[in-house]
Amino acid sequence: MTQAGVGAPVEGEVAQLKSELARSRKALREMSKVGMALMGERDPLSLFALILTQARSLSASDAGSLYLVEKNEDGSPLLHFIASQNDTLPHLPSPTFRLPLDETSLAGYVATTGEPLILGDVYELPAQVPYSFNKEAFDEKHGYRAKSMLIVPMIDHRDTVVGVLQLINRKSQASAQIHTDEDSDKWVLPYTDREVDIVSSLAGQAAVAIENGRLYQDIENLFAGFIKAAVTAIDRRDPTTSGHSVRVTELTCDMAELINEQTEGPFATTHFSDAELKQLRYAGLLHDFGKVGVREEVLVKQNKLSPVLGAEVRGRFARIRILKRLAAAEARATAVADRGLADATEALERIETELAGDLSRIDEYWEAIQEANVPRVLDEDAAEILQTIAQTTFVDVDGEERPYITPRELHFLQIKRGSLDESERQQIESHVVHSYDFLLNIPWTDELSRIAEIVRGHHEKLDGSGYPDGVTGEHLCLETRIMTVCDIFDALTASDRPYKKAMPVEKALQILQWEADDGMLDKDVVALFAESEVFRKVLETDWRKF
Repeated sequence: MTQAGVGAPVEGEVAQLKSELARSRKALREMSKVGMALMGERDPLSLFALILTQARSLSASDAGSLYLVEKNEDGSPLLHFIASQNDTLPHLPSPTFRLPLDETSLAGYVATTGEPLILGDVYELPAQVPYSFNKEAFDEKHGYRAKSMLIVPMIDHRDTVVGVLQLINRKSQASAQIHTDEDSDKWVLPYTDREVDIVSSLAGQAAVAIENGRLYQDIENLFAGFIKAAVTAIDRRDPTTSGHSVRVTELTCDMAELINEQTEGPFATTHFSDAELKQLRYAGLLHDFGKVGVREEVLVKQNKLSPVLGAEVRGRFARIRILKRLAAAEARATAVADRGLADATEALERIETELAGDLSRIDEYWEAIQEANVPRVLDEDAAEILQTIAQTTFVDVDGEERPYITPRELHFLQIKRGSLDESERQQIESHVVHSYDFLLNIPWTDELSRIAEIVRGHHEKLDGSGYPDGVTGEHLCLETRIMTVCDIFDALTASDRPYKKAMPVEKALQILQWEADDGMLDKDVVALFAESEVFRKVLETDWRKF
């Protein structure tokens, strides 16, 4: 009698653990499929609906809503309630409205702090919290009872919160409807760490998908105009070099006008006509337009891992943590089944200790990856721990042994300087040819017919060490030589970028002089540029005013 009484709860507990294990494995398989679906969805409304549907499915939630972080006309941030779903009230229209981005609302609190929020009952919030829940606004109006809630931030690869996922009423039975207190008491479950891990992983993928969708829309709008729109497109696609084309244009044209004023020296007989100055201005504005032909993830790449690879690593580590917890749960169930609850204490303690150690090591590895992902020179210790991480494996849900980071991910994390590897650098350099090909296809008038020629050579050097053609000085016109000097100066002195600090003017001028002395740059152009201090206007004026 006693043995039967002890055995029954144990068997029930084992069955429950096995059921939970099976459910978690299924969730992991579904999450992998969701990631692929999110990356392939381009339509914003369909993407938002897919995110909500999958988040609710993975967490067994009755309802959910999605908020995006946007800006008011005055530039201040706000939360835009963009979509909602509710199985209890499936035919209820989904309203759209905007909230202040502050801690007074549940979604605002999560967007502001960047941390998930788990609530057992939103009707019974502690008095000291800054946020509140207005049950009159929805529940009492529509006959609903919100109880348990999970609110998770959607964070992109820049660690910026782009939106918030809000899930309501985790249910023990999918068909249950939650209208009253009695319904919630009967069917609603609290959210656990398992749901937080899974939904957070999904939210990370969703953030990247939303960001990619926005970038895709930007690309579609690049050709809305011509000269001005082209420059705007360059700045939008590569925010780290925003204003570069305008500044280079001002410097180049000011140098040309300064040359026109020379009555002595190497430029005494050189003169640019108004048409040639106009041609030079258009060439300056469009010299980097070919960046629209460079892959988006390379052009705006701020870290060593691309947004897609970064999301994959983030999702994999979330999966590894879940698998470790699942393995520990399985081990606990086995220990209890084999020894009985009373005799399994020591084994259970050992399992918990091992789990804590595993999770701590995973967190250590994750921190090391985040550090290595920042564009800077790797020290020996950082390189060594990356090798250790790459050699560490786990068994995935399909039974396959996989590395914590793939060889491709390791390759990028080991980039010695900046955020680009050699292949990506070549892609960036290809923007010159893209610019040239684009400009060749424009039916310029005769007075503007040399724009493509001027642009093609702006990364060439007089000694043939430049790109894309490696031509020497006799093949480079004066306009191109001027633009090259101005382009290098702006790249050196521009405000801080992810891969470098802004350089002092004196140092930038010294570099120009060194390259002129080595026969790479036109020494006469460099000398006039430095002596005249023609660059002061650009440095001392907001480029947006040009």
